[in-house]
Amino acid sequence: MPLIPEEPQIHESAQGPRATSASAGTASTPRPVPGPRPAAHPRPGRPGPRPTAPAQRAPRDVAAKPGPPVPAPRPAAAAASPQLQLVPATVEGALDAAEEAVDMLLESGRAPGDILVITTGEQHPWAAHELSFGETAYWAQHDAGDDVFYTDATVAERAVTRPVVVVAVNGGSDGAVTTALPLAHSRAGALLIVCGDSQQINSVLGTGV
Repeated sequence: MPLIPEEPQIHESAQGPRATSASAGTASTPRPVPGPRPAAHPRPGRPGPRPTAPAQRAPRDVAAKPGPPVPAPRPAAAAASPQLQLVPATVEGALDAAEEAVDMLLESGRAPGDILVITTGEQHPWAAHELSFGETAYWAQHDAGDDVFYTDATVAERAVTRPVVVVAVNGGSDGAVTTALPLAHSRAGALLIVCGDSQQINSVLGTGV
């Protein structure tokens, strides 16, 4: 049986280009791309950016204000009170106890001119002897300051300060003793030695020194 040639098939893909719609006939114009916007100007009255704070705060100038008055410098502190030594003795033995104290001071290395001896009752024999030549010669030896000086409590205020003062409570009125011990304390630079009745001395020193 003879073969019949097949008719050629027409596929859709073989069709020609479709008609473009009329609305799309004209190509759209591309829009311009916006550029960078200008920096916004600060509004009037609006504060600008704050300055950067410094790393270390500088001290501000403090305004002068009327303050309390500056106190004047105080004078140097007064010297410390002298050391006190009490040598118990009777009225009759107080002068001998004072002499022994002077001897011990000299043996320990104290210079004679460092020592002042004050009696509350009868004068020391040395003082009585030197006063026989007149008060001028007597006080000249005090001013020289090169030897132990003996004086009576009634005139001891004329004596200057010495490192060591020895007091012999060898009599005298209660008023003389009460006056002599505070005076001796004020004349002693480093050491005050009092020879006499312990109860009487403690009573006076407790109220007068």
